[in-house]
Amino acid sequence: MCTPETQRGLSLVEVIIFIVLVAVAIGGVMGVMNTVVARSADPMVRKQAVAIAEALMEEVLLMPMTYCDPDDANVLGATSGAACASVGNDQTATAPQAGETRYSTATPFDNVADYHGFSTTTASPSGIRHIDGGAINGLGGYSVSVLVSSSALAGTGYTVSASNAVLVTVTVSGPAGDGVRLQAYRTRHAPRNP
Repeated sequence: MCTPETQRGLSLVEVIIFIVLVAVAIGGVMGVMNTVVARSADPMVRKQAVAIAEALMEEVLLMPMTYCDPDDANVLGATSGAACASVGNDQTATAPQAGETRYSTATPFDNVADYHGFSTTTASPSGIRHIDGGAINGLGGYSVSVLVSSSALAGTGYTVSASNAVLVTVTVSGPAGDGVRLQAYRTRHAPRNP
């Protein structure tokens, strides 16, 4: 049988300490959960940025890298930019051909050098667009920039001069400002005489 001397309960101080400890523990768990939830979308944003960068890099690297613009009559046999049939068709400099744009159907980019300086901005409502100029839904928060710069290559048993190789850099920035940068080398395969 319980007597008043043997009955024991919690004092007010013990109850307050218990409440404080439980509140701190719950606050810590909620803080961790908040961080996890806030970061759960980051892998998708990064994956999307990588996919955009890879697609644009592939597009650039699949373009010809010839001495003359591919529209030039001497494109297949030219061994220097001076051998181009038309003035202004020299593609030895890493600069876009005058009048060509990525989205034009009449005069599209048709050489690696044309992509130098190409960019889109997050301020653009359409953001990233298809090569035909159509907007891709959901990519308005991404921006892209492309740089094409001359770069010599050297390795065991080979050397490629800076006039015959370029470093292509594609940078994609996501909505949160985090970015992805891909780099690849491209060498000149001209002339391609039959």
